[in-house]
Amino acid sequence: MNRRDFIERTLKTVTTASILTKVGFSEESEKKQSSWKIPPGTKVPTKKLGKTDIDTPILIMGCCQNLDPVYDRRLHRAYELGVNHLDTAQMYAEGQSHKTIAPFIKQIGDRKKLIIASKVHQTENNASPEKFVENINSSLEELETDYLDIFYMHIVKHERFLDKEFIEMGEKLKKEGKIRYFGFSAHHGNAHELMMKASKLGGGIDVIMFKYSFREMGKDNLNRAIDACAKAGIGLVAMKTLGSIPDDGEELIPWTSKNFTKIQAKLKAVWEDERIAGIASQMGNVQHVHENAYAAITPMKLTELEKQELKNIAEKTQHLYCAGCNHHCENGMQEELHVQDVWRCLLYAKGYGDEKWARYCYRDIEKYVKKLSVEHLQTAMQQCPYHLDIPRLFSSAKDMFR
Repeated sequence: MNRRDFIERTLKTVTTASILTKVGFSEESEKKQSSWKIPPGTKVPTKKLGKTDIDTPILIMGCCQNLDPVYDRRLHRAYELGVNHLDTAQMYAEGQSHKTIAPFIKQIGDRKKLIIASKVHQTENNASPEKFVENINSSLEELETDYLDIFYMHIVKHERFLDKEFIEMGEKLKKEGKIRYFGFSAHHGNAHELMMKASKLGGGIDVIMFKYSFREMGKDNLNRAIDACAKAGIGLVAMKTLGSIPDDGEELIPWTSKNFTKIQAKLKAVWEDERIAGIASQMGNVQHVHENAYAAITPMKLTELEKQELKNIAEKTQHLYCAGCNHHCENGMQEELHVQDVWRCLLYAKGYGDEKWARYCYRDIEKYVKKLSVEHLQTAMQQCPYHLDIPRLFSSAKDMFR
């Protein structure tokens, strides 16, 4: 549909006609793939983050990528558009993310105008409240701030992190003023179990960040957990919302929308879930900031055809997407296979073009990967409900990261 046809259709109602003015359709919107016009002063909408007093922009700036410590144009442009919530972690950018965000905080000039969330990862076998506190102190020093608005225990996949000692740690950190709110991030297929348990604690967990995209929608267990958390007042932040794969399989499936790019449609699908307060999105350049912010700002909804095409993508590429349900592929095995971790490293390298970060992440699992036999991987593939080619996945990782 060209611009003229679009405008003729849209002007049929006064309400939709007013949207054209507010969102800023212009001559350049014909090239919306490369230029998203947002009127001056227009901000990304905000939502209440659970029972907290945080009004978060629905688009959150993911800070996993390398940032310019002198003057990062992405951070400043996002801030101008109302994206004042930064999501970082101690491990991001190979441990340099905090130090590159610190100058931006000074440039804004008012710490209270920013929502800063950070994360610390520990393995379940060696985790302790004392180690978390030690790392939080280091994080605050690196960020050159007195407090975090949100602190997440990072990449949690074991219920041990919801035991009393960790919940009490979160409460203590809040009382000391080092953090305002406490929670965890869940990347794996058991996220729904962790979320359900958190919802029954009666407090202690304020915010949860979890993997949620057009691919996860409709899963009964996850939906029940989301409902339970929303009812308990836990703020929900979605990540990995593009549902990307380390393969070009999606490009073979038609995308016909003239309203949104595929990336924008994937974000819109998650935003249409009222239970989700915001999306943490890594935006590699100013163009990405504009594209995502535009999708957040425009009130235009996804059409049924756009939703169906997303569903079609999910169905036809499910054999290339690791859902993280390791209880299937590891059934009957003594070893942890780290299938999702290997898959994610390939995604960073091949899907996102960030081989440096992929290698950094792969170093943590390489010693486990080398010990696995071909027989283990073939058995895992046979047990995968989505028929992910696990042997080929591991072979590709070994070749790429050797």
